[in-house]
Amino acid sequence: MKQAFQKGRTIIFIAFLLFIWELVVHVAEVPHWLLPAPSRILMEGFQSYPTFLPNALATVQLAILGLAIGIVCGLTVAIVLHRFSFIRELFYPILIMSQNIPILVLAPLLIIWFGFGLLPKLIIICLVCFFPIVIAAMDGFRQTSPELKHYFAMIGATTSQTFWKLEWPHAYPAIFSGVKIAATYSVMGAVIAEWLGAKKGIGVYMTLAQSSFRTDRVFVAIFAIVLLSLLLFSSIRFIEKIMVKGRGNHAQHSKHQ
Repeated sequence: MKQAFQKGRTIIFIAFLLFIWELVVHVAEVPHWLLPAPSRILMEGFQSYPTFLPNALATVQLAILGLAIGIVCGLTVAIVLHRFSFIRELFYPILIMSQNIPILVLAPLLIIWFGFGLLPKLIIICLVCFFPIVIAAMDGFRQTSPELKHYFAMIGATTSQTFWKLEWPHAYPAIFSGVKIAATYSVMGAVIAEWLGAKKGIGVYMTLAQSSFRTDRVFVAIFAIVLLSLLLFSSIRFIEKIMVKGRGNHAQHSKHQ
């Protein structure tokens, strides 16, 4: 009930902001090409739906595929860095420094190296999603209770058994936190990749709208990006609730014993 009230309050606040936006545009008589009203953006969204939908689907497919690759690569690197301290000491600083390279600077180089196909686009999305997953997973592994690790050592568990039976499931909440952040980044990464060269997608739609000064279509693309990011975030959150179901209740039950 409390969560429903909070969500309702957020929706009302967003509606209020849109109302203020609509009012300011009409009272100040702002030109439509400079800042369209929300009602005009909504109308354009319905009118351009047949042409916008294929572009949105192309972006969704690209974002999901890139996110999946980013999750696999991110978790693999996190496991390797956690399990092997000498590799972590060598590559962890490089991993941190790599985040200081703007993706818009690196993207043209990927186009030069790999062409205009699917590969450079997937690399861009993977790079965007990769870092939060690695950091979140490593933090989750490190936060495993030392007492439980000691107990596993006492019963003769190997290092691999301790990791897969204790540290890995214990890190689920942290891993899903990183994946949720990466999911919101994946759509942005897909749009950036489409700016560099694609036949269709929200990035292509937005570029054509900008070149023709159709600001209303640009805002349609922006709202679609936000909506798709929220949908991906909610999907990951739903999967998290299924996979981590009962962990909180089990922890509370253990404390009472």
